[in-house]
Amino acid sequence: MDGGLHCDVKSGHGGDVKTPQELPKNKDDLGIICMLGLTVQDLVAVEEKQEFFKTAFWFCPGRQVDQTSDRSLFITLSWICVLLNPCQSQGEHDDKPNIVLMMVDDLGIGDLGCFGNDTMRTPNIDRLAREGVQLNHHISAASMCTPSRAAFLTGRYPIRSGMVSSLVDRVIITLGVPAGLPHNETTFADLLKKQGYSTAVIGKWHQGLNCQSRHDQCHHPYHYGFDYYYGMPFTLIDPCWPDPSRDTELAIENKIWLCVQLVTIAAFTLTLAKLSGLICLPWSFILSMILFIFLLGYFWFSSYTSPLYWDCLLMREHDITEQPMKAERAGSIMVKEAISFMERHRKGPFLLVFSFLHVHVPLPTTTEFIGTSKHGLYGDNVQEMDSMVGKILNAIDDFGLRNHTLVYFASDHGGHLEARVGHSQRGGWNGIYKGGKGMAGWEGGIRVPGLIRWPGRLPAGKVIEEPTSLMDVFPTLAAVSGGMVPQDRVIDGRNLMPLLQGEVQRSEHEFLFHYCGVFLHAVRWHPKDSEAVWKVHYVTPIFQPPGAQACFETTYCRCSGNLVTYHDPPLLFDITKDPSESTPLTRDTEPLFDAVIQTVANAVREHEKSILPVQQQLSGLNYDNLWLKPCCGVFPFCLCDTEGSTSAVGA
Repeated sequence: MDGGLHCDVKSGHGGDVKTPQELPKNKDDLGIICMLGLTVQDLVAVEEKQEFFKTAFWFCPGRQVDQTSDRSLFITLSWICVLLNPCQSQGEHDDKPNIVLMMVDDLGIGDLGCFGNDTMRTPNIDRLAREGVQLNHHISAASMCTPSRAAFLTGRYPIRSGMVSSLVDRVIITLGVPAGLPHNETTFADLLKKQGYSTAVIGKWHQGLNCQSRHDQCHHPYHYGFDYYYGMPFTLIDPCWPDPSRDTELAIENKIWLCVQLVTIAAFTLTLAKLSGLICLPWSFILSMILFIFLLGYFWFSSYTSPLYWDCLLMREHDITEQPMKAERAGSIMVKEAISFMERHRKGPFLLVFSFLHVHVPLPTTTEFIGTSKHGLYGDNVQEMDSMVGKILNAIDDFGLRNHTLVYFASDHGGHLEARVGHSQRGGWNGIYKGGKGMAGWEGGIRVPGLIRWPGRLPAGKVIEEPTSLMDVFPTLAAVSGGMVPQDRVIDGRNLMPLLQGEVQRSEHEFLFHYCGVFLHAVRWHPKDSEAVWKVHYVTPIFQPPGAQACFETTYCRCSGNLVTYHDPPLLFDITKDPSESTPLTRDTEPLFDAVIQTVANAVREHEKSILPVQQQLSGLNYDNLWLKPCCGVFPFCLCDTEGSTSAVGA
């Protein structure tokens, strides 16, 4: 048996793998080795060696420790190691890291200490930068939430999946719309699930929910490779917080719903009695009771037209847990859910996508963090988000997963410049970069912070200035998990591992295309034989009011029509020299002007050939439908809160 046993047991000091022939004959040493193997798998505690021997021989009736030869002892303990700690099974996952992806909502690249902000305290994110690789030229595929996240999940420009719009609204506008990520799209969760990963997304989804009824949940994360979901299927909006009357409304609805049930039972009972001839009662009385029920439901529904009651809700798996949600406590529950998921699946491998509700308006913040920053409520919210990052990183360390977990951190797009209340800024700061959320071409709308940590595999403290994209996460995860990207479609992302590990020095992205809905606004070109990164703008938004640096009158900048400027010839910048895009180059100031414009135009033509026509989810399907709005009870009595009795339920 010795020759056929291969139990890969490492010493407590990170030594080499021991074969059975190399194992010591001393009983105590053998016990320690097996115990270490069992500890890695969390099957037994390692408190007392003698207790372990007693336990081991409990499984072997008739044997005594002091009556067994060294060889018999080794054979017995080895079998226990094999049975309780299947080493070959463990080895199958040794090269598959656990993966934690953290996506923040609306975070500006200038909001973090590691990206130059010396007035905001973000120690946990800064620690992630010190221990990993910092991507200084990380680009989102869109400047709005829904299309950016679709591209992140699929590794493809959102125009390929149809997660774009030719109209004003460029995101899913409510949970009552049938729009959503098409089922024929493959997400990185799909890929990793095939590689044996347990998968979860916790937090914001914003990729749709229902299609034909309020219960079909056709766009639920479970249809896109995720095994577990807790979070907000929509996105934060202003009515979500604060809501001082929430608890009162929940109490009132409970009493009204009880009244409706009693009247319904009474009407049903009286109807049966009337039909059976047991009572003599006018039908008008029974009909008036039924009419009362309908009128009560109608007036109750009419008093709750605010999106607070229909869009600001939380779900666990398929069930609504809060409607409306208590927004300020949602973040802490999400962190508990994330830690619980990692603990349940610590044997790995697992994929955890933690999609923050922070730092999107209305910035729900707990009292613990209100007033802690120099930047008002927005700064408080950023610092609370950073503390949540710290809790997740600490949990990874506490579970002993640090060296076997790839951690990624980014924002879905730039900070929202127009988010203001009076003179108080409620949106992010994009540093030196022009523009912000909703501006597809300007750098401030699409350049985001990017951090990746994988101890032992990626160098700590490395900074990369090469262009990278949120879409790169898809093929990168395929590479590290042993999977393969789909071959039946265009994948726009590139595997980052060679660049991160220093095997290559240049990004594989020669061109990156920047869309505003269905409209191409700009193109980035990084020539293979040059350090320059050219940026060509075909369309730019018109800021309002005149002299402003954002679109304050419309809240978000437009993509087309009379609120944009069409440039012919296009605007040209070398963003390695002018990252703020402050001074356009001309034929007089740049000898390569015509060559760059022509090269990019040729690239656009080739790129457009690869775009296949698909249904635009955010145009024709992005309309509100009352019958698609989710409800945790019997419509229209939909208010509920089950979080008081449920938290972190196992998947």
